Amino acid sequence: MSRKRRQYSSEFKAKVALTALKGEQTTSEIAARFEIHPTMVSQWKRDLLDNATGVFEGKSSSKTAQKTQEEIDTLYREIGKLTVERDFLSRRLDR
Repeated sequence: MSRKRRQYSSEFKAKVALTALKGEQTTSEIAARFEIHPTMVSQWKRDLLDNATGVFEGKSSSKTAQKTQEEIDTLYREIGKLTVERDFLSRRLDR
């Protein structure tokens, strides 16, 4: 009989990883406390450390990306407008 894999929420993973970062308990003690495998504790701790910089970049980088996209859209609109004006004027000069 096969057992279904347990799915853990991101809040639970963060709680376990932060507990591991504190260093007050061993990985085995944390694993026993939360009833998970010690490897998971180590993996979640490593993931937290690897992605910690993204926590502080998330808001500003999304705002920067949005601002950049708005600037690109504005520039494309301006290019379209200038193209239409050029075509109109070139037709008027041909007559």
